[in-house]
Amino acid sequence: MSLNNTVACPLDCYDACEAIYKDDKCKPSSDHIITNGKLCVKFAHLLNEQNLQSAQYEKNDLSLEESLVLLKDKLEQTDPSKVLYYKGSGNLGIMQSAPKVFFDKYGATFTKGGLCDEIGAAGLEQGRGHLVNPPLQNLLNSDVIIVWGRNFSITSPHMYELVKDKTFITIDPIVTDIAKKSEIHLQITPKTDHELALLLTRFAYMDDMDDEESQEAYASGADWFFDLAKSRPLVSYEATIGVHLSQIVKMVDLIKNKKIAIMTGLGVQKYNEGSQIMRAVDSFAAYIGVHNKDAGGLWYLDDSTYGYENQFKINPKKRVAIPNVDFGSFDVVFIQGANPVVSAPNTQRIIDGLKNSFVVYFGTTYNDTCEYANLIIPSTPFLEKNDVRLSYGHEHKAISYKVKEAQENTICEYDFANHFLNAFNHEPLKPQAEIFEYYKNTQPSYSPIESFEFIEELEIDALYEQKKEDEFYLITSKQKNSLNSQFKIDNCAYVHPSSGYKDGDEVTLSTSYGQADFTMRINEDIKEECVLIHAGAKQGNYLTPHTSDEEAYSAIYQEVIVSIELS
Repeated sequence: MSLNNTVACPLDCYDACEAIYKDDKCKPSSDHIITNGKLCVKFAHLLNEQNLQSAQYEKNDLSLEESLVLLKDKLEQTDPSKVLYYKGSGNLGIMQSAPKVFFDKYGATFTKGGLCDEIGAAGLEQGRGHLVNPPLQNLLNSDVIIVWGRNFSITSPHMYELVKDKTFITIDPIVTDIAKKSEIHLQITPKTDHELALLLTRFAYMDDMDDEESQEAYASGADWFFDLAKSRPLVSYEATIGVHLSQIVKMVDLIKNKKIAIMTGLGVQKYNEGSQIMRAVDSFAAYIGVHNKDAGGLWYLDDSTYGYENQFKINPKKRVAIPNVDFGSFDVVFIQGANPVVSAPNTQRIIDGLKNSFVVYFGTTYNDTCEYANLIIPSTPFLEKNDVRLSYGHEHKAISYKVKEAQENTICEYDFANHFLNAFNHEPLKPQAEIFEYYKNTQPSYSPIESFEFIEELEIDALYEQKKEDEFYLITSKQKNSLNSQFKIDNCAYVHPSSGYKDGDEVTLSTSYGQADFTMRINEDIKEECVLIHAGAKQGNYLTPHTSDEEAYSAIYQEVIVSIELS
């Protein structure tokens, strides 16, 4: 057992905090700049989770050795191309990628795209070439923080604590926790973020805020972008965006001559043309010169592995887009640390597909997807193995040492991969300690944006042109006490009092993709004509499309219009 006793939170969130394990308890690290002596409620929930104690086959317990033999036999009997490898984000430690190496060499089909941030990432990369957030110090040095489609104080509580005394502006259809702490809140209509970016660009030009020096130094296409911004009358934006021009004037006055940080979130890009929308927001940021400065910048979910040499390189021969993967078309579906029955779009289609395949689940806890698993193999919990947690919210990492002896009937991801590499006569992985030390000790340097290309045209179908008077926009967001499909989840739909519904009404929500029943909750924080369903609600994805966006093979959860009827 190592004398080191730091442990990294493996949860899928921005902060990647670090704890000290002492006297059989996890206590917040004061030395870790992000954690800063505090642990969030989600980490507490994680520590209270019930981990899988035994492997199962057809709902009956069996030994770990028996489960591995059973899986080996199944893989030997199956055409590799008919085996799907499906990995989730239940644990974001680097070592979780080890099984990819085996399934790649075996010849399994992999997924491409994603269910989270891939659409926005594609848009940012088109404009700037790579996706790397500015250094954390830039955020600390900023004067004004624009929170755009991200409930910053809830989804990044540790980062928020470091800058909570700054001036905030929030752009969101929901009166979020951070909106209530903000100087200005622009409660825009869903899927109009690109229009707002163009409108802000117009006002920035009129107020001489365009940064010509930055544009000449590393950017191209600024004039074309401005032509796009001025292509319609100013007053026409009020009806579509749902924000009065006086609020835009107030916002521009607040940010003029200030060091500006823009914290963008997933809400901006959950649409078919989400990459264009995100790129328009980034183009506004470049127009006023927030990039490549010592203070401010634009943050998103960055590529946390940028600058590292991948220790688990793969090159799959076949991939399928993750939003519309047909589980039933595969003979074996191997699911690692994921819960697609709740988290993937079009839930009924997911369930129907899983029922027609041999499903293997590899993870630490029993979730909704396990109900459809033929074979369950317990992976070792995070306190019982070495790992490194890189962050997609900032450049600081968290180190996780093995602080407890591993449970007998579990296997860590590295050992799982090596077990099957050996069983199928492939070369083993590098020594585990070598991989761990590489990620622990490597410190990639920050890479500034070397060149920037403004977006010059937008082809986006507006949802407000499709919605009828008695229909609603679907909005999804995270809750304070849950994380995606983990922990405490409600099954409620939230609407504004003007909707005409009453608190506690039992309703049926319908889209062109499916329907589901919910309990109605009335909340003035929800924008009129919107219905909010929290991420992880078990019925939520019965309503969402199993189609991919236009660029990144990724899910477009909010590209729907909802009808509501009393049950």
